[in-house]
Amino acid sequence: MKNRIEEIRNIKGIRQEELAKLMGVSRQTISSLENGRYNPSILLAYKIANYFGLTIEDVFIFEEE
Repeated sequence: MKNRIEEIRNIKGIRQEELAKLMGVSRQTISSLENGRYNPSILLAYKIANYFGLTIEDVFIFEEE
């Protein structure tokens, strides 16, 4: 699954560390999400999208393989 977290985070001027703290996860988790090495739980996906005022579909791009 691809995502736009890094793009949206940069537009909003938020560092990985800040987003991680707000979401209750490590900076490494945010980095892994941004690099496509980790798929979030539905709760984390919702929290990230909600924080940015977007829908999950606006942030996360599901691609069937």
